[in-house]
Amino acid sequence: MSAKGNILSHNKLKSMRSDKDIKYHLDTLCAKDIPSPENTHSHVLPIHATSAFTYASIEDSISVFQGKSDGFVYSRYGNPTVQAVEQKLASLETFGTEYTAGCILTSSGLSAISTMAMSFVSQGDAVLTQADLYGGTTELLNKVVAKSGVQVITVDLNDLDQVEVTLKENPNIKLIYLETPTNPTLKCIDIKAIANLAQKYKVKSAIDNTFSTFYLQQPFTLGIDIVVYSTTKFLNGHGNSIAGAIITKDKTIRKQVWDVMKLMGTNCNAWDAWLLHNGLKTLTLRLDKHCNNAMEIAQYLGAHNKVRKVNYPGLASHSTHSYAVKQMRQYGGMLSFEIDGDFQKAVNFMNNTKLCAITATLGNVDTLLLHPASSSHLNIPKDIREASGIEDGLIRMSVGIENPKDLIKDIEQALA
Repeated sequence: MSAKGNILSHNKLKSMRSDKDIKYHLDTLCAKDIPSPENTHSHVLPIHATSAFTYASIEDSISVFQGKSDGFVYSRYGNPTVQAVEQKLASLETFGTEYTAGCILTSSGLSAISTMAMSFVSQGDAVLTQADLYGGTTELLNKVVAKSGVQVITVDLNDLDQVEVTLKENPNIKLIYLETPTNPTLKCIDIKAIANLAQKYKVKSAIDNTFSTFYLQQPFTLGIDIVVYSTTKFLNGHGNSIAGAIITKDKTIRKQVWDVMKLMGTNCNAWDAWLLHNGLKTLTLRLDKHCNNAMEIAQYLGAHNKVRKVNYPGLASHSTHSYAVKQMRQYGGMLSFEIDGDFQKAVNFMNNTKLCAITATLGNVDTLLLHPASSSHLNIPKDIREASGIEDGLIRMSVGIENPKDLIKDIEQALA
């Protein structure tokens, strides 16, 4: 939709205010908005901070509501700033391909996942996924989506025989949802193999691509149908907004997602969309630095006598390194490592750091630490958590763009 209706209303307002035969009272003039100068073209994307849009006539309004002409109605349905960023994300996600994707921006990464799920599964259907998801996603599926009468089935998605058996035995599976690399163990899933099975059994496939972004990994080229993001993370990169994105490889099914987003009220707002757009401008520059730093730190940690294990897809020692080599251009800015010790040893390390920040997010330009057992996976039963490799001593690190020598020095003194 375009802003045609909004422009017409501005023209009408300008005409009303320039009519010298009509004298308005001061309080009336104070209450009315003013039009944007018609000969002005902003160099940067404008922020359309408005809840609704007006029309030059009721006929124009009817035409827009009936879908016969372009226009905006209400910012929960669509907004010029939000739409511009949606179109940019769709084009970036499909860069170098012939796909014509559709994008919906939402209020957060979790709202992107919930809106996507509700768009493609309903009562009696099932979702096939993995156990080692981000803790919030696991809770969402088991505590919210399941309440809608949707069955949540978990298997090891790298056990392709088990995946196929599960698909055969459960014809009610309508969606396969995967996360790769996983949060926080950085395990990679063979995306193309899962997408092939989804196509074979006529099941939609969706992936959380937050850790990699389209710059490092393009799931559509591997056969995936839907990509979701917490744009709060690397896409924005500056930790100053919360938003999510749902990108469909088939543009025609965007309307199906839009209907759910509109009615669930999970829309993004213009300000957060604008901040996301600002962050996207430096995405490739930032990610190159994130990746280089993460590799250097992963190698350093791998040789440290107080570190039991390092999870980074770029290391040849990583259990799913071979998948990362096939489907990633670089290996990302995320890693995790297990302190050689107990819960308290991990807590002590976190408290001893001086340069690294302790915070419940990732993907910022500075380095961030998280202790999954006491935060993101706190509400996941310990046996399930540990079965996925999330031990009490595990630390997740979102490696920033600082000088890696300074980061290593901080890690060294914290481990001492």
